[in-house]
Amino acid sequence: MNFSERITQDLKTAMKQGDRQRLETLRTLRAAILEFEKEKAGNVVSDEDALRILTAAAKKRREAIEQYRNAGREDLAAAEEGELAVISEYLPTQLTEEEVETAVRQAIEAADATDMSDMGRVMGPLMKQLKGRADGALVQSIVRRLLGGS
Repeated sequence: MNFSERITQDLKTAMKQGDRQRLETLRTLRAAILEFEKEKAGNVVSDEDALRILTAAAKKRREAIEQYRNAGREDLAAAEEGELAVISEYLPTQLTEEEVETAVRQAIEAADATDMSDMGRVMGPLMKQLKGRADGALVQSIVRRLLGGS
């Protein structure tokens, strides 16, 4: 079952169970899939494309949560967290901060990086390696810290 079919199947299940938040989140994901398919002239969404769609949706939710919390709107932040939880079910298991740091140290060693001027040589291959499994902002902050650019 491809990603689009899985979302459609889960959408039907959420509808039958009356789970409004899950239903709305899955509708949003399905809309993103349909939009992608229209852009690509009816192509089926590949696993890589699905990962890109999910990662973008999760990033939007994380940013919204932060903004709502800064504005003191815990009710809206909680709603976004619920949506993020649904989206996270479809994402690959996220690495812990310690696992990301280990990968960053290995990438720094492999690139023979010594300071901030080498950041590009470290980040490129590292983000390909960690694609979908680690937040880019976290990876970047760890690279900066380890290269001495805090």
